[in-house]
Amino acid sequence: MYKKLESTINELTAGFDDISAARKRTLEEVAHYIRRELHSSGSVKLNFICTHNSRRSHMAQVWTQTAAAYYGLDGVETYSGGTEATEFNPNAVEALKRAGFRMRRSGEENPEYHIRYAKGTDSLVCYSKTFNDPVNPSEDFAAIMTCSEADEKCPIVPGATYRQSVTYQDPKEADGTEKEAEVYDERNEQIGKEMLFMMNVVNSQ
Repeated sequence: MYKKLESTINELTAGFDDISAARKRTLEEVAHYIRRELHSSGSVKLNFICTHNSRRSHMAQVWTQTAAAYYGLDGVETYSGGTEATEFNPNAVEALKRAGFRMRRSGEENPEYHIRYAKGTDSLVCYSKTFNDPVNPSEDFAAIMTCSEADEKCPIVPGATYRQSVTYQDPKEADGTEKEAEVYDERNEQIGKEMLFMMNVVNSQ
């Protein structure tokens, strides 16, 4: 892991006790699914779904893939999508950068971000897309709903063999305010902490 990111991860893992018992139970349910899939087939596909695929779903995708690498879990594949495509929000991008991720941007309209958590690793290519975009899995995957609106709009996600709601408050409420960076960092850290906790449970089973 990059040095700054490793420092962030150390801070987040030290805060596992701050996660509520109810929230831990939900994350543990997802962890059990992941572990079962890894045991049975050697791989698992997780698609994090939000309305616009612009903030929370990208953060969850990036952090879960990073957490899998951190705990040495092979076979974990993460994706993200929305009920509509917009753009990977720049404020969310900056929050990930501040946490220690490195990235390269390409394109102007709905740009792609090539994100790395360590030197020499493959990039995660992130851009806004619908959950059923061709780059995302079409069958045998878990649909993890990261916002309540998408959860309500998509009672059924075609092709998903597992579904769970792990929703987060939208940081866009702070857009254009003096607390913008603070709120985005808080949400990024919350998602990072919970995805690290979830993959730690997978690793310990």
